[in-house]
Amino acid sequence: MISEKTPTITVEALLYFREEADALRVITDKLRVKEMGPADHIRTKHEVKAFVASGSLAAAEALLKAATTRHAAQRERERLAQRAERPMG
Repeated sequence: MISEKTPTITVEALLYFREEADALRVITDKLRVKEMGPADHIRTKHEVKAFVASGSLAAAEALLKAATTRHAAQRERERLAQRAERPMG
């Protein structure tokens, strides 16, 4: 189950981690993409690759916003799945 916290990474941290030799792995770990659903996981990894290639501030901001939104959506899907599993009455 996903923790209630969203990734606590900043745009400045993304820009810093972009300079790492294994930037893709470091950033995806920090954004906790493995906790997302399969489609969101893949989509976010592609966005991280694009950010690492461009290094733009706008791309970092968009990546962070998208990751936060996807984590919230995943939490909501899990909450609804748990609710559906409970017996009625």
